[in-house]
Amino acid sequence: MFTRLMAGALALAFLVPAVALPADAQTRVRYGAEFLASGVGARALGMGGAFVAHANDVTAGYWNVAGLHALSTPEAAYMHAERFDGIVAFDYAAVAVPLSGRSTVGVSFVRSAVDDIANTLDAFDPATGLPRPGAEDYITYFSAADNALFVSYAREMRRDLAVGATAKIIRRGVGDLASAWGYSFDVGAQYQIGRVRVGANLQDALGMVQAWSVDAERFAQLEEEQRPVGLTEYTLPVLRLGGSTAVPVTEQFALTAAADVDLGFDGQQANVLDAAGLSFRPRLGAELTYRDILSFRAGIADITANEEFGTQITPAMGAGVRLGALSVDYGFGDFGGLASELGYAHRVSLSYRLAGTRWDRAE
Repeated sequence: MFTRLMAGALALAFLVPAVALPADAQTRVRYGAEFLASGVGARALGMGGAFVAHANDVTAGYWNVAGLHALSTPEAAYMHAERFDGIVAFDYAAVAVPLSGRSTVGVSFVRSAVDDIANTLDAFDPATGLPRPGAEDYITYFSAADNALFVSYAREMRRDLAVGATAKIIRRGVGDLASAWGYSFDVGAQYQIGRVRVGANLQDALGMVQAWSVDAERFAQLEEEQRPVGLTEYTLPVLRLGGSTAVPVTEQFALTAAADVDLGFDGQQANVLDAAGLSFRPRLGAELTYRDILSFRAGIADITANEEFGTQITPAMGAGVRLGALSVDYGFGDFGGLASELGYAHRVSLSYRLAGTRWDRAE
């Protein structure tokens, strides 16, 4: 019984980012809206997320908005994934539509949530710090949900160059205990040089601002110095750079190899390369396609290093099949290398191309 109450109390501490002692009006944080960092689309994730230059489908609204220019017809996609042995549910949906011979718009939505979290705040007697008699009667349950809306626009400037921008609105909530609004935007570009395509995506170009508010009455039974306060968090931009090349192997097989690196200005020392506050996060991926029907993918999603565990590599793999206008993709990954205890992730994506409509791109 007591163990269950303590588990609920710990969950509250981890799931309310605004639970902090009084702080400055704006706090710079290293990890903002981390629910977006895991990526979207089983195709891209099966390649380890090395998709900044290779992005050429509806998921480009997330990876590199400039890649939306590659769509010739409207496209919609959906992905569901579960993390940490099913504790965290992750859903993604997107649609993109060509507006003209050179312009494309897209809308994406992401939701990550943990449900049925025990709220044990009322189950403890503030005078003794121990559970009340019949403490289970005081336990309620809530959900912690993070939501993001992306609105994207891409334009082909010339045949070898495309650019774009994505506006992002973030809404985060922890039951009725705390909530936040966040705002930022990304800008991206792709440039074709022969068989090689290079890409750049400046994520949260001017930084991401998240303003947290807390229901003070819900924490009234805590000591004043223990009560959380609302604050405004500011996350620094991340520059994502990538390159990809398509290599025809035979008439029936084609190979695409891709490499990305994220340049962070927040000094995340868990990354394998970090110098003077600048961190480097590399990703590698490859996709082998048979007659544009079957695809097999593999990649390295992350490389981290710390003193306790040394260098760890996070692998990824996946496969896909295209059945006319419908594509079904699967991606497999884990959280911290093959020895990780954080569980595995199975991602399944569906995408559909609405060819032959009045929304097809004009030639």
